[in-house]
Amino acid sequence: MKADLPAGYSAARLQLFLLLALVFVAVLSLMSGQMGIEPNTIVRILLSRVVSLEPDWPATVESVVMDVRLPRLLAGLLVGAGLSISGASFQGLFRNPLVSPHILGVSAGAGFGAAVAILFFGNILMVQLLSFSFGLISVLMTYGLSRTYRSTPVLMLVLSGIIVGALFSSATSLLKYVADPVNQMPSIVFWLLGSLNNVSNADLAVVGPIILAGTAGLLLIRWRINLLTMGEEDARALGIDTGKVRAIIIVCATFISAAAVCVSGIIGWVGLVIPHIGRLLVGPDNRYLLPVSALAGAIYLVAVDVVARTAMEAEIPIGILTAIAGAPIFAYLLRKNRPGW
Repeated sequence: MKADLPAGYSAARLQLFLLLALVFVAVLSLMSGQMGIEPNTIVRILLSRVVSLEPDWPATVESVVMDVRLPRLLAGLLVGAGLSISGASFQGLFRNPLVSPHILGVSAGAGFGAAVAILFFGNILMVQLLSFSFGLISVLMTYGLSRTYRSTPVLMLVLSGIIVGALFSSATSLLKYVADPVNQMPSIVFWLLGSLNNVSNADLAVVGPIILAGTAGLLLIRWRINLLTMGEEDARALGIDTGKVRAIIIVCATFISAAAVCVSGIIGWVGLVIPHIGRLLVGPDNRYLLPVSALAGAIYLVAVDVVARTAMEAEIPIGILTAIAGAPIFAYLLRKNRPGW
């Protein structure tokens, strides 16, 4: 009788396949847009930054690849991977498959910060700075509110996140009401819908290390998340400092989410749907689920961004497409899976 292959072996093969798919969508992203560029030209342009090559392509083509499409591609990879691994970590922490990276009010706080910046400053740098700052402030408020009552820590965090998110969402609605309906209002609405259109190399230099550091932190403790899914008492009985591990997960996921939102706006459903797809592929073991979710999330968001740029003459906000695709996918997953965690 043929012995079953270890789970790690199957997960490794799946990760290799996802890496190949990631390379494919990355090349497709660099090719796609108003100006079509051949794959061999893209490869030569990228190689010219590493080895000495005689350029046989127009300077405008190189500028489009290196200054416009490559930053957008890298941002899509970082945001997609970051939101997905944050969602998988939060679902394991809260033991709830309906949890997303924005459960603690990050997106609502970041949206309010961006609206304030657009309304009073009109500067993209201030938009990113205030959205990141208010994303962190919202989580601090959530944590502070959850400590007010001595009850189940995880439950109080979720409830506090709902309260803080509702507060910032209503404040954002107030700012939209008083904003100039011709100039400021459309900017606020478009930013809240999510887009990678304005990402630059300077933005990546700031948010890239934050997302990578948070992702690395979650990957390093992913086996401890397995113990948290057993429950607080069982995890403590196995020698895990649940409070410390919970704090690490929240800090890493919060920084990832805040950094992602400040460059892309609010992109929903990625951190909710992709971890479920990861569980279908490798099961609930976070040692394999987190890497697979990160890769699948990066592939998914880059692919959606390609559609957003090419489906119509005018670019479609990514948040609209992720919602259109995410809702039916999530409904299918709910129907496919057995109920329960």
